[in-house]
Amino acid sequence: MAEIGQIKQLMKIMWTSGDFGKIAQFMERSAEEFVRGLQLKPGMHVLDVGCGTGNQSIPAARAGAKVRGVDIASNLLAQAAERATHERLNIEFKEGDAEALPFQDQEFDVVTSMFAAMFAPRPEMVVSEFVRVCKPGGLIAMGNWTAGSFVARQNAVASRFVPPPPDAANPMDWGDERVVKQRFGERADVVCTRRPFVFDLPFGPEQAEEYFSRHLGPMQIVLSRLDESGKEQLLEERKQFWVRENQGDANHTIIRTEYLEVHARPN
Repeated sequence: MAEIGQIKQLMKIMWTSGDFGKIAQFMERSAEEFVRGLQLKPGMHVLDVGCGTGNQSIPAARAGAKVRGVDIASNLLAQAAERATHERLNIEFKEGDAEALPFQDQEFDVVTSMFAAMFAPRPEMVVSEFVRVCKPGGLIAMGNWTAGSFVARQNAVASRFVPPPPDAANPMDWGDERVVKQRFGERADVVCTRRPFVFDLPFGPEQAEEYFSRHLGPMQIVLSRLDESGKEQLLEERKQFWVRENQGDANHTIIRTEYLEVHARPN
């Protein structure tokens, strides 16, 4: 694998570029549904890995859990903390890496990560860390885009213009039940369920593409590596992709897709 320090630095730059909070606001409803499925009880210790702007941390704290959130992007952590303060929720947010969690063994009843840890470059380390910090019989819950999802196919468009590092793990493998079970092996009992996900945006598909390209950090990095001709071609292909996938109308974008819900209970 390419120098891991360089990969980590690039990932941090990606997620601190743009403003993912502008996108995350349209994902809050699905995050709340995901958290409801955890059946949290008051007093449970919950770790939200790759917490972003707090889409999972906030509803978990509302349920009475004692929540801590970690993310590599300081700007997103600041937004999460602001949201928690606004709702008067006591949540600890700190910078942290899914591959080296800054917590003790068996510290949490629930470890959760939605569309986050799946992007870490070394999945075997993610599994090891999740199992390490989760109590035996506790719950590790992940939400991962599948290979056929809207997000995966959209990423494939960008990858034709700027390929990922040759040794990097494919994040979308986390959306494959067979791969997930292989990764956890005998360390946990794993149940996977495909769940629907809907992007419901109050503007048309062409505006949706522009909005996402402007605010999504990884896309900003891709665009920065292209000349003007390449940028125009990529943005046009993305725009046509949004138009084709839209199930709404010219002024309302509705994208129906799916993700893999993973519930793993460490032995």
